[in-house]
Amino acid sequence: MQHLHSWTPMSLFDPRPTAVRQGPLADRMRPRSFADFVGQETFVGANAPLRAALKSPRVPSMIFWGPPGCGKTTLARLIATETGLEFTQFSAVTSGVKEIREVIDRAKFTRAQSGRGTILFVDEIHRFNKAQQDAFLPHVEDGTVVLVGATTENPSFEVNSALLSRTRVFRLERLTEEDVWALLRRALSDSENGLGGQHVDAPPRAIEAIANLSEGDARVALNLLELAVTTSLPGADGVRHLTEEGVRASAQKKALIYDKSGEEHFNIVSAFIKSMRGSDPQAALYWMGRMIEAGEDPLYVARRMVRFACEDVGLADPAALRVALAAKDAVEFIGLPEGTLALAQSAVYLATAPKSNALYTAYGKVVEDLQKSENEPVPLHLRNAVTPLMSASGYGKGYQYAHDLPGHFAPGLTYLPDGLADRKFYQPSDHGFEREIAQRISGWETLRAKATPKKKPSKAKRD
Repeated sequence: MQHLHSWTPMSLFDPRPTAVRQGPLADRMRPRSFADFVGQETFVGANAPLRAALKSPRVPSMIFWGPPGCGKTTLARLIATETGLEFTQFSAVTSGVKEIREVIDRAKFTRAQSGRGTILFVDEIHRFNKAQQDAFLPHVEDGTVVLVGATTENPSFEVNSALLSRTRVFRLERLTEEDVWALLRRALSDSENGLGGQHVDAPPRAIEAIANLSEGDARVALNLLELAVTTSLPGADGVRHLTEEGVRASAQKKALIYDKSGEEHFNIVSAFIKSMRGSDPQAALYWMGRMIEAGEDPLYVARRMVRFACEDVGLADPAALRVALAAKDAVEFIGLPEGTLALAQSAVYLATAPKSNALYTAYGKVVEDLQKSENEPVPLHLRNAVTPLMSASGYGKGYQYAHDLPGHFAPGLTYLPDGLADRKFYQPSDHGFEREIAQRISGWETLRAKATPKKKPSKAKRD
């Protein structure tokens, strides 16, 4: 470990080094005050919760939860500027408990030497395991550091409860298109840190293309603007003229926001399922495309549709399961991109199919009964008498072979245990094919009622 007296803390009050001024546009344009910060008005407005928290005698530890490029790192730096605290940053990707101890020792040394506290900014804090996160607890408790964690993942699942209870969680949203426009215009007009001295003509269509391609990520937007400017040669007038086509050529392909193992994955899957359930084929196609084009495993999408066909369509359209399984088989057979159309066909079919969750509900009732009630024995008339002893014991007695009877139905037989004789697990809807199923069941129930002798009232009731 290096000697503490040789370590120099990062100060936000020093002039920006030349390396930063000459770095990427996204770094050069990082706001230096809350007045320059764009977006997240709910938190950074003059009377917003975050600003109010900075005025308290003891600045609370915080976790910023939001998508990439929404301002998490910038906010941590602005907090240090606003409060006069030192700023130390490290990433959970490359650091461990050893580095945490070193940072804590440095924070203690700084406080002893200058009396100033330290903002400890931990990028991607969700990548620390429980033991590593626990290492922060005593130092957050005693005020050695003000912990500011940044994560793209839901802290409820990725940050342990002990640390969560000692921090305030701020949910940051992706920047709106208007926010991105403001950032781009500022970068184009800023002569000191931006592109104001490069004679750039950026018409609305070019700016709109950058805003659209950036998906609310400020870093992506500024980097794309810089790349588009760099790759545009000056015209005869010495001006670099940006075009929508040039911007899209610079971007090559839009980077879709999607994390196959993160929350955005589950958000989009949820939207896909609910769109099919809501009978909206347009939305179903859109969310399916978001998954496939972002690199999701097509068989995962197919599996979700197979499940949907059983749970949300069921017997309202028995063909739905066949269509979903056929899409799965097609993807396995021809792969992508050709298999995409099979998935799209299945998604549209399921979205436009009649819906019923009667089967899903019915099986839930079965499981509930199995858990709560006694597992009764199989009625004797339903058992096979495969030996003389079993036959003598009543196995199979009274059973009627349905195919030998009119309508292939034995109205006098029951098939559930006596304790569940009147239980109705499956109750078909009046949608699609289940309407016909309901009619059949109703007809059989009528025949059973006629075949079942009515119980005579007891003598007490007769009297």
